[in-house]
Amino acid sequence: MAQESQDKPRWWRVFHEKFVVEERYMQPRARTALYRTAALLAAAGLAVFIASLIGVLNKDGLASADQAEEQWFLTVRSEPLTTVMIVLAVVFGPVALPIIILAVTVAWGIFAKHAWRPLLLAAAMLTGVILAQVISRIVERPRPPVDLMLFGPDGSFSFPSGHVLGASDFLLVTTFLVFSRYRNPKAAVISFIVAVAGIFLIVACRLYLGYHWVSDAIASVSLSLVVLGAVIAVDTWRTARVPGEAVTGVLSGEPQGK
Repeated sequence: MAQESQDKPRWWRVFHEKFVVEERYMQPRARTALYRTAALLAAAGLAVFIASLIGVLNKDGLASADQAEEQWFLTVRSEPLTTVMIVLAVVFGPVALPIIILAVTVAWGIFAKHAWRPLLLAAAMLTGVILAQVISRIVERPRPPVDLMLFGPDGSFSFPSGHVLGASDFLLVTTFLVFSRYRNPKAAVISFIVAVAGIFLIVACRLYLGYHWVSDAIASVSLSLVVLGAVIAVDTWRTARVPGEAVTGVLSGEPQGK
């Protein structure tokens, strides 16, 4: 196999290393655990999303608390807090966030040994955008009243929240793709806690500024869990190998593609 690789043109070897080869070895039990985690995340996310959708369509269930939650956010508004929330809205908005994602993806793809993970991140983000656009046009749920919006009127549909879905996908998927290559559970746990905190902030931001209902945010986070589950399953299928299963790749005990 090594001799065959040497016989290939240099451009092919570079392409193969960059875009095709990224394998890591692990025990069968560890790989099974990843598949199980992916399935649980996807199933839980899908179940919560369906419950949210049913509540929105029937105006009960998870959507029954929307009005009360919106009224509570009105009581905590203040000028300094509004400024903070507007900054968050800009950072995770439809202009800044795509630029951030593009910069991260391109830089990661250029400087990493393998381009698999940045490409997977880009695919996950694109999937989130498509889901948000398609579902919002099917459900056609109105946003809260315009006079409650603190950062300009928005006449687009409310369910699900594209801001929350995009931020959740970016934070959760990036955290997984980075820390799945390291044998440091503590760092991974801390990173996921930070990611969840970031998601909580953007959810609070969208509700505080008056652009979404609580059930919109719940549906968006649940969709992100489905996307994360799919990413874990695809990444495991593509890169995870047990000893003796593949002859190419890099041992998983060493950080790859940084």
